[in-house]
Amino acid sequence: MSDLKKIKPLADRVLIEPTEAEVKTSGGIFIPDSAQEKPQKGKVIAIGPGTKDVEMEVKVGNVVLYGKYSGTEINVDNKDYLFMRQSDIIAIL
Repeated sequence: MSDLKKIKPLADRVLIEPTEAEVKTSGGIFIPDSAQEKPQKGKVIAIGPGTKDVEMEVKVGNVVLYGKYSGTEINVDNKDYLFMRQSDIIAIL
């Protein structure tokens, strides 16, 4: 069992797998790592139960948009994920 399956967010927190950053422009030019934008879109992997004041609106599997500097980065099984509050999510796609 991977370590990711053991992670259970608390309260109104959400675990997100960010999408990969674009490595090539539409014109075919490769973008170096230092110039790549931090992704602002990702897939919801796990959600907390919510709180008495906050009902969880996102569901596991939703693709969401979030703020550029939102969340706390963690690394599980050599892959990066983000923990953030549901209120840091801008939209569900």
